Amino acid sequence: MSASRGKARFGVLVPFTNSNLEPDMALLRPDGVSVHFARMGGYDEDEIPDADQMHALGSANLEEPLRLLTGVKPDVVFYGCTSATLTHGSAFDRDLAARIAQASGARTVTAAGALVAALTAQEAKRIAFASPYVPAINDMAINFLGQMGFDTVHCADFKGTLDNEGQGALTPREVYALGQRADHPDAQVVVLSCTDMRSVEVLDDLERALGKPVISSNQAMVFQAMRLLGLRAPITGFGQLLASERP
Repeated sequence: MSASRGKARFGVLVPFTNSNLEPDMALLRPDGVSVHFARMGGYDEDEIPDADQMHALGSANLEEPLRLLTGVKPDVVFYGCTSATLTHGSAFDRDLAARIAQASGARTVTAAGALVAALTAQEAKRIAFASPYVPAINDMAINFLGQMGFDTVHCADFKGTLDNEGQGALTPREVYALGQRADHPDAQVVVLSCTDMRSVEVLDDLERALGKPVISSNQAMVFQAMRLLGLRAPITGFGQLLASERP
């Protein structure tokens, strides 16, 4: 076994315009784990990623990308879009994970479900929420998290409407500022939602500034996958969630 492979394989389904999930996985990858990717469509790259577009992505047929991804026999499959299932609701998210698991033979992590798992592990009930989404998707996300028992006490987004390229082009400095705007004294945790937003690079700095945990979609997916596989070694530099040894 080497540092780059031999212990487990992560397979990741990536929206085809997403430019940051793959680099983030390179940063977050546990020792001994290899990461493999397949791209998925179902939405229009030239349209604003609004609720209709993300709803379409969530409903898209995954047979071909899953067939290609399962060629490497992954131990865990990640569904790498948060808003695609946030726009459908919590029951859809659970059903999608079950369908991917059945089709792939692998354990399955969705980005939205991973946020729930991470918040549950933090024993958080009151959260602040931030994203690059249009306001309607933020409302759906807050409702989704509310169904799972989390009360969103404050929400922050970007002024103006970001297209697919614009979401991925946000700089870590802009994401850091968004996290600061999202925070609220009553929030126990700040959530940075979106697999194409450069959140993991600012998690440590933002936690130090806010004095509380900060959870991002990509960080949360790795956390949940490691728990499923019993990988306990901490990963430092990317927030409290990964920095402590898991039970």
